[in-house]
Amino acid sequence: MTTSEELRKRREKEAVRIRTSLNRLRGEQRASIKGGESAVAFVEERSCIGCDQCTIVCDDMAIEVYKVPMASPLIKVESNQKAKILRADCTGCRLCVLACPTDAISMIDR
Repeated sequence: MTTSEELRKRREKEAVRIRTSLNRLRGEQRASIKGGESAVAFVEERSCIGCDQCTIVCDDMAIEVYKVPMASPLIKVESNQKAKILRADCTGCRLCVLACPTDAISMIDR
């Protein structure tokens, strides 16, 4: 029969294996995102939740937040905010893409 100590060690070992695997996948994902001077960030408005994470990480001040009316008749809120990329200021650093929790931001060619 498995003791609680053996089970704890097995769980820790499995957690390390899963964490390592996820970190490897994230690294491959980050490497596959195009960036640099030939690319610019693009926000898909429908997916943007207006969380401001992209504006926090953008060192170039290339993202501004603007107000839009709520589309849902169920939620009674005057306005909702969305992110907008200022193409001239965007350097293609990809920080906003990595910070976006909803994957609303992607990199496109200039």
